[in-house]
Amino acid sequence: MKRSKFLKLSLALPLAPDFISGSRLLSPDRSKKGFAVTNGKDRFDQAISLLEGDMFFTKISSKDTNGDLYTFESTRVKNGGPTLHTHKDQDEWWYILEGEFKVKVGDEIYETKAGDSVFGPRGVPHTFTKTGEGTARMIISFQPAGKMEDFFTAISAGAMKGKSEKEQDDFRKAHGFERVGPPLEYFKKF
Repeated sequence: MKRSKFLKLSLALPLAPDFISGSRLLSPDRSKKGFAVTNGKDRFDQAISLLEGDMFFTKISSKDTNGDLYTFESTRVKNGGPTLHTHKDQDEWWYILEGEFKVKVGDEIYETKAGDSVFGPRGVPHTFTKTGEGTARMIISFQPAGKMEDFFTAISAGAMKGKSEKEQDDFRKAHGFERVGPPLEYFKKF
């Protein structure tokens, strides 16, 4: 065996268990205990309130999974949604529990209702908007979690208030995503 191959193999062996398992499940920092979060509750009893009138109830925290997954329930009363954006390193998944949403992923717009789900792969621009009357709810997951939970918590604490558009964009980039366009507008049919 050539010396360079031997050195590469020697350096890779300590990583083999994680590579073989496909994740960081073997990490000693990862919790080995399950938990339940009841309906309408947040994992930490501190719902996150966003600028668009959304309430987030964390169901699985990035802290629970060593950053592998972040899942929350989003409850929205008013119509609207976030700007068109892209995550470099996270896939995003939406599962509609109640109400109606339009979800844009790339060039496709999906009209969704309870029981529907949409997948947004990392690197592909996406957004959503609540379109129906009344309260709407969906489950949203990020995999891996990245800094999305930290971003939403900071927003809830007022981190974006009074910031210029450039400062807001810099804040987004610091949390692993980038605004690439406007929100998906909702137009009522008359």
